[in-house]
Amino acid sequence: MRRRKEHEGALTDRTPIRVRFSEVDAMQVVWHGEYIRYFEDGREAFGRRYGIGYHDLVHAGYLVPIVELNVYFKQSLQFEETATVETRYIPCDAAKIQFEYTIYRDSDQAVMATGASVQVFMDKDTRQLELNNPEFYIQWKKQWNIL
Repeated sequence: MRRRKEHEGALTDRTPIRVRFSEVDAMQVVWHGEYIRYFEDGREAFGRRYGIGYHDLVHAGYLVPIVELNVYFKQSLQFEETATVETRYIPCDAAKIQFEYTIYRDSDQAVMATGASVQVFMDKDTRQLELNNPEFYIQWKKQWNIL
């Protein structure tokens, strides 16, 4: 996935996080894999806020596996630091959900990591990939003036 510029006007959610002891590695900084978990926290909060959470998707008959994920590490968070995960929905015409993420350290607003993910739609029962936007997703985009 190519790096993209921040998209203005996209739906955005800001989720607070606090670094727990179990997230720190032997170097006393957040283990690199935890940043992916922070992105997940951001996606879950985004879904709750905008009505497109995992329960909403399953209720509509779809699973949404991640097929692409990138993380760019800038600086390291440490135990007990607080940060904010900014999750931005990136509109596109294809049958997929795209997000970009920025993790900011709260104390100085320094960018700690950035990233992006792509999820696709699969029929919950048949596990077949959906090549067209599901009707509920089209309606969701209309609700938020994304079409």
